[in-house]
Formats: sequence, C-alpha cells, structure tokens
Amino acid sequence: MSKELRIAATAVLDACRARGLKLATAESCTGGLVAGALTEIAGSSDVVDRGFVTYSNAAKLQMLGVPADTLREHGAVSAETAQAMARGALARAGAANALSDSTADALSRSRRDSCPFICASLR
Repeated sequence: MSKELRIAATAVLDACRARGLKLATAESCTGGLVAGALTEIAGSSDVVDRGFVTYSNAAKLQMLGVPADTLREHGAVSAETAQAMARGALARAGAANALSDSTADALSRSRRDSCPFICASLR
C-alpha cells in the first residue's frame, strides 16, 4: 500500500476510534479495495464491521437494497446511487458509519475527467 493510502486509511480508523464508531463499506468499482486498505492496518477490526462489494446492479439491489428506480433514473455511477449504497450498508451492518463509492469503470478512472462519487452516511 502506498504511503499516502496508508496515511488516509489510518486517519479514517483513528477518527472512528476517537468517536467509538464502527464502519462499513459499500463498494462498487473499487471492488473491495477500500475495505482492503482499512483492514491491512493492524488492529482495524475494532473499527471495521464489514464490507459489501456490489459491482453489479443486481448486487446493489439484493445486498444493499438500492432502489431500482434510483439505478434506472440516475444510473450506477451517480451520487444518488452512492447515497443509496451507503444507506443500505448502514441498515444492514452493525456500524454507525457507512462509506460507499460509485465511479466510472477502470478505464475511465485513469482519465482526468472521470468523477468518482463517494458518500458517507452516519447513523
């Protein structure tokens, strides 16, 4: 893991610890990399509750309860879908925080004009 990523992951874990919060992740295009970065840090189990990898729309519907209307009207790569993913993770996890991502596919992510949507949700 890069130094920058380790610093960011540690900051997230420390912020949750300071508030006594558990965290769940709901990932799409990152395919579990966010949860992986967090859990690579020793002792992260006191913060990380679980992670959902919901790459397909079917997984978003089934695992997180993302409304079909949200996917149909806004698409999988949208702030609305990221918000619904975070809310779904929060409802299904024993966590007070949920972090979700929705972004363009891997090829688009390498372009400067790609725009990721990241959403945090608090209970």
